Amino acid sequence: MANEEKNTAAEENAQAANTEAKAEQPKKSAPKQEQTSPEDFDWEAFETKGFGEGYSKKKKEEMAAMYEDTLTTIEEKELVEGTVVGVNDRDVILNIGFKSDGLVSAAEFRDIPDLKVGDKVEVFIEEQENANGQLVLSRRKAKIVQAWDHITKAYENDLVIEGFVKRRTKGGLIVDIYGVEAFLPGSQIDVKPIRDFDVFVDKAMEVKVVKINYTNDNVVVSHKVLIEKDLEEQKAEILNNLEKGQVLEGTIKNMTNFGVFIDLGGVDGLLHITDISWGRINHPEEVLNLDETVKVVVLDFDEDKKRISLGMKQLTAHPWDSLPETLDVGSKVTGKIVNVADYGAFLEIQPGVEGLIHVSEMSWSQHLRNPQDFINIGDELEAVVLTLDREDRKMSLGIKQLTEDPWTKQDVLTKYAVGTKHKGVVRNLTNFGLFIELEEGIDGLVHVSDLSWTKKIKHPSEFVKVGEELEVMVLELDVDNRRLALSHKHLEENPWDTFETVFTPGSVHKCTVLGQNEKGATLELPYGIEGFCASKNLQKEDGSKAENGETLDFKVLEFSKDDKRIVLSHRAVYSQTEEKPKATTTAAPKKKAKPSGVSKVNSDTEKSTLGDLEALSALKDKMEGKTTDEEASSDDAEGTEEKN
Repeated sequence: MANEEKNTAAEENAQAANTEAKAEQPKKSAPKQEQTSPEDFDWEAFETKGFGEGYSKKKKEEMAAMYEDTLTTIEEKELVEGTVVGVNDRDVILNIGFKSDGLVSAAEFRDIPDLKVGDKVEVFIEEQENANGQLVLSRRKAKIVQAWDHITKAYENDLVIEGFVKRRTKGGLIVDIYGVEAFLPGSQIDVKPIRDFDVFVDKAMEVKVVKINYTNDNVVVSHKVLIEKDLEEQKAEILNNLEKGQVLEGTIKNMTNFGVFIDLGGVDGLLHITDISWGRINHPEEVLNLDETVKVVVLDFDEDKKRISLGMKQLTAHPWDSLPETLDVGSKVTGKIVNVADYGAFLEIQPGVEGLIHVSEMSWSQHLRNPQDFINIGDELEAVVLTLDREDRKMSLGIKQLTEDPWTKQDVLTKYAVGTKHKGVVRNLTNFGLFIELEEGIDGLVHVSDLSWTKKIKHPSEFVKVGEELEVMVLELDVDNRRLALSHKHLEENPWDTFETVFTPGSVHKCTVLGQNEKGATLELPYGIEGFCASKNLQKEDGSKAENGETLDFKVLEFSKDDKRIVLSHRAVYSQTEEKPKATTTAAPKKKAKPSGVSKVNSDTEKSTLGDLEALSALKDKMEGKTTDEEASSDDAEGTEEKN
C-alpha cells in the first residue's frame, strides 16, 4: 500500500511540472521579439559582463596562444641577454623578452659609463617574480658566471690569459682574471726565486690556470709555466752544445752552504763551494752575491740527469805555481789558521796554499791533546816547513820546532840528575804506573810500586788522579832514549828500617781486621801499615772468629823487610801450642825452589866421589828439614799476596 501511494504522488508532481513549463514558454519568447527594437536594448545588462566574456572558449585559447608566442621562455639562475630600455640615476631597465621588464642597480654598470638605451648586456636571472611581482636581474652575478666559464675553458684548453696583479699576500700574489681573484704562488712567478713580490703589484701579467677548486671557488694560476716552455728550447740548445772546459756566463739564482746554483740561460749548474776560490771559504756569500753575473767553466755534466758541475777558481792560475823557489824544508813561514781538526790544524800561507800542522808537531810534549788547546781558527802564527811536495801540492808544518828540544838542552843532565826532586802534572795512568810531565816535552814514569812504602797499591788511580800535581824524585835518567824513572815514595826514608825494630817476631800489637777472604784476613797495624793473618789464626779464645772492623791483639809470626810482609796471629796470643815466630828479614823461598834445590843436590851427588856421600847426605837431610819449615811460611806469604 505504501508503494502505491508513493507512485501516485510522483505522477502528480510530474504533471504539475509539465503544466508550469507550458505556461512559461510564451514568457521566454517575448524578449526576443522586444530586442529587435533599438529603443528597448538593455545597455546596462550588457555593460556588466566581464572583459572577454563575449569570446568563446576556443577563441580565448587561440588568442592566449598568440600572446604566449610573443614571450620568451626563461628559467631562474640562468644567463640571458637583455636590451636596455631605460636608464636613470638609480636603475637600468632591461627587457629580456619576458612578460615584464627587470630592474638592475645602476651601480652594477660602473664599468660602462656610456650605457644608453638600446645597448645589449648579459644579466643573470635571480627570480622570475619576487614578492612585488617584479623580475629580479643581476649583472654582477652574470659577470661572475661569465668569468667562471672563461676560466674553465682556459683551464681545459690550456689557454694563456691576461690578469691584473691587485696585491701581494702571504706566499704569493692575488691576480684578477675576469673579475675573479686567483692566487699566484711565489714559486710560480718565475723560474728563479723572487725575493720582492711588490714589484709585480698593479701590473698586468700573462698566466695560465693550473688548478681549480670548485668547492671553495679557488683558482691557482702560474706565470712560471709560460717561461719554462721558452726555456726548454734554450735548455736543449745549451745541452747539445755543452763541452767540458767551456766558459759560460750565468746569473747566481740561489745560494746554499755547500755551493751556488747558477742560471746559464734556461739550465742550472752547481758551483760547489770548493770550486769558488783557491782559498778556503766558509760560505759562498763571503765572495759572491745573489743575482750577480759571473763567468764559470764547465767541469763536468751528466746528459741523462742534466746535471752540470761548474768551477770559478779554475779560471785563474793555481797559487801553488806561484810559490817562491826559495821555499824549502826548514824555511819559516807565517799564515792564518783556517781550519782545526782532531788530528791537527791547517795554516794558510797564501790563498790556496795550506800546510798541515799535526798535533804532534805543536808541542814537545809526548801526550797528544786536542789541537784547540794550542790554537784556534783565525790565529796568525809562524811555523817551520817540515815536508814539501810541489807535485802533489802538500806541505807539513811544525811550530814546536821554533823552540829548543828540552831533551837537547845543556842543563838536562844536571837539572834531572839522579836524586833531584821535582814537581809535575799527572798526564796519564796505566796498570803499571803513571806518567808525569815535569815540563813541556819532559815526561817520566812512576811505577806503581814506587808510590808508597806502606800501602800496596794495585792501580795508580787509588793514589792520584789525572791533572793533579805530584812531587817525585829522579831514580834513573836516560837522555839518549828520552826516559826518566821517577819515584814518589823515595822522597821519604824507608820506614821498614824502623818497622823492623818495632814489629819483631813474637811482639804483640793492636790490629784491626780490614777484610777477609778464603785464605785469611788483611790487618791494619800501627803506623798505617798492613799485615796478614791466616784464617785458622783468626779464631778467638771463645771459639768465635774475628769479624771485619774488630780490633784485637795479634802476635807477629813473621817479618820480611824486603817483601814488606808481616804475618800475624790472634790465636797465638792465648794459645801455647801455636807455631813459633820466625825472625826473617829476607824473602822466604817459594815452593818452586824445592825441586831445583833437590835436583842440584842430586846432580852434585852423582858427580861426587864416594868419599863425599856422607857429607852430601847430611846436607840433603838438613835442606829437606829447612824446606819443610819454609813451606809453612810460604803458605802464609801466599795468602798475604793474594789478599793484597
